[in-house]
Order: sequence, then structure tokens, then C-alpha cells
Amino acid sequence: MRYATFLFACTLLADDTLLNKPEVKKALDWIQSNHDANIQKQIELSEIPAPTFAEGDRAVALVKEFRRIGLKDIETDERKNVLGWRHGTSERTIVVAAHLDTVFPAGTDVKVKKEGKRLVGPGIGDDGRGLAAMLAIAEAIQRADIKINHSILFVANCCEEGLGDLLGVKYLMKEGKFKDRIDAFISIDGLDPSRIVNRALASKRYRITVRGPGGHSWGNFGRVSPTHAVGRIMAKFADTEVPSKPKTTFNIGKIGGGTSINAIAVEAWMEVDMRSESDAELEKLEQKLLAVARAGVAEENRFREKFAQNKSKRIGEGKLTLDPKLLTTRYGGETPVNSPLVEASVWAARHFGLQPVLEISSTDANVPINLHKQGVTLGGGGTGGDAHALEEWYEPEGAWRGAQQVLLTVLSWDVRQK
Repeated sequence: MRYATFLFACTLLADDTLLNKPEVKKALDWIQSNHDANIQKQIELSEIPAPTFAEGDRAVALVKEFRRIGLKDIETDERKNVLGWRHGTSERTIVVAAHLDTVFPAGTDVKVKKEGKRLVGPGIGDDGRGLAAMLAIAEAIQRADIKINHSILFVANCCEEGLGDLLGVKYLMKEGKFKDRIDAFISIDGLDPSRIVNRALASKRYRITVRGPGGHSWGNFGRVSPTHAVGRIMAKFADTEVPSKPKTTFNIGKIGGGTSINAIAVEAWMEVDMRSESDAELEKLEQKLLAVARAGVAEENRFREKFAQNKSKRIGEGKLTLDPKLLTTRYGGETPVNSPLVEASVWAARHFGLQPVLEISSTDANVPINLHKQGVTLGGGGTGGDAHALEEWYEPEGAWRGAQQVLLTVLSWDVRQK
């Protein structure tokens, strides 16, 4: 989500020394001249199924690509992230990452179709483009033999989407064996090169489960019903008012439960996504959800008890119980606009004639940002739409500029970071 067009009070001076280096020019030219091959690689990777928690086949493909490119010390860590190094003169490190997983379940047809200028297929942009752009950057650096101070750790990470809860990057940054060497982090996710995500959007996701005794829809009519209680909770929560500034949102994305149309459910549930630009507002919304969940269950228990009394007979024993479970948490934060990484990102975008826009979003960069390390998410280039839909589409015209911009960001940061 865009929140402001960032204007510098002073002009950032282009690093002419960097731009005039023959090896940098060679790398930039290589990315453009190998555009078609890179798009073909994007198609190939997108056609390998990679549901969250089941990214293994695509990870194997990335290991092969890292080896082909010539990255060093390639490994798959305990969380199944794929790691490959371009070593610098220092062990201090910047990460360039793209996520392996997609939102699509096992069995989804991920074949990419060509429709005119468009490529159509689940995950072709998110994050097929990110993976392809990362490979282009790594190979360009290798082929041009660019000498750098900081080491670059290229990462194809798992578990970015949905209930994956950023587990791949959380492991990398909090538990992985290189965590103390990492100073900065770039996630390649999304397409628009003018979009620079330097603020982390906080979110929490819950599964609200209600359980009861169950029974026959005729013989036990009037007995407490988990599905009815979930309906009460949904109606109450749907009426919740949230602020537009700071923007705060919620969505009941999934509901389920029951065993048969003619059976009172033993269990029913709903899954809720809540997001906010403000940690305080997110906390308020979380407490509101838990309060209405308790109220909905209590209301159903009271109503059925009253129903049984009015009917002058025993409807059945038992009351409903509530089980709210926090599924995922993504913390917020911000990489300052005057940090070397944001300054480098803005400079690189402006080099290509773009007006950079600083944004807030929920991406893998949430993790380093919350850890007070420099983190941004940058677009991989090209245009597209219908992300997370079966008809997701991507147009690759000019997409090389996204990879070039990320490369310049890395190199500019390497110069700026002391």
C-alpha cells in the first residue's frame, strides 16, 4: 500500500565512479541482452509446483541454478532455504532473496500459457519473477566479476505466503548460522521498480474454533450449535469499525466445520486476517476479535438454554467451548529513509528515470526491519496482475530494468555502508 511519494530535501549525487566502472556496465548489459533467456527461466521455475511447506522440488531447481551460475558454498539450511554466496572482501553481508512458495495448493495446474504479450499462470509474477530476477543479478555479478566489499548471500527462501508466516526468513535472520553477519536485506517481490517497501505492515491471523456436543438436526433441535455461534461471531466482528488512518483492515477469509447437513456440528471455525499500520491499533483489533468471540459463544449458550426452558423439556446436555488460536504474527517497523539501503534504492530507481515511492507492505523484509536491520522489498520488473489467482498474468517487456535496479541498489549500498 502506498503511503507517500518520497522527496529528498537534498539531491542525491549519482555515484559516477560506480556507473563508469567497466565491470558494472558489463553486468548491466548482460542482464538486458539475456532478457529472453531469463524470462524462459522464470517460466520453467513457475511451472514447478511449490505450495507453502512443500517447496522441495523448486528448491532443488534453485540449487542447480546456483551451481550453474558459480555461486560458492551452496547449501540448503535446516528450514529448507537455498543459500549461495558471492564472497566479498568482508564477511559482513547483504542478503538478496526471493521466495520459493506460492499460495496454490498441491494439484494446481501451474502450466504457463502464452496469450499475446502475456504469460498466464499461477505464481508467474509472485514470486516467479523475483526468483528469475535474483538469478539474473547473481549471474551478472559472476560473469562481470564485480569486486565488492560486503559479501552477498543469495537466498531462495521458503514459507513466505499465508500460514508460512515468513518462517524461512525468520529462521535465516534469527537462528541461521549467518544471522550475526547480516547487515542488510533485499527481498525481490512484486513487479514495479518504482515501488520501494521500507515499512513493515504488522498483521495477525487467528483461527477461532467453537466446539459442542453435536447431535441430530431433528431429534436434538435446539441444542447449542458451534456453527450458529460462529455465525454470531462473524456478524458481530463484521460490524467492527476500524480507522482509515492509520489504515487498519480485517478479513474473515475461511469458514468451516460440521459433518452433515442434518447434523448439529461438533465443531466450527473461522480464520481471520488482521492488519494495521499501527501496532497499537492491531492490538485493539485483536482484543475486539477475542471479545466478540467470547460474546458470540455466550450468546448461543444463553439462547439455547432459554429455548430449552421455553419448550419445557431437556434439549441436551453440554455447552459450547471457545478455542482461539493465533496462527501467525508479522511485526511492523521501518527502515529509515536516511539509511544507506533506502538511499541506495532511491538512487538506483532515479537512475532509471523513475519517481520512487516509499510504501508499507507485508513481505519477507518484515523480519529484518523488525530486528532493526536495514531491509527493503523491491520489484523484479515487468507488469502483471491478478496475483494469488489462477489467472495471474505477467508481461515481461522491459523487465530487465527491475533486475538492473536491484543490482545497482546492492552495489550502491556496498559503497555507502561503512
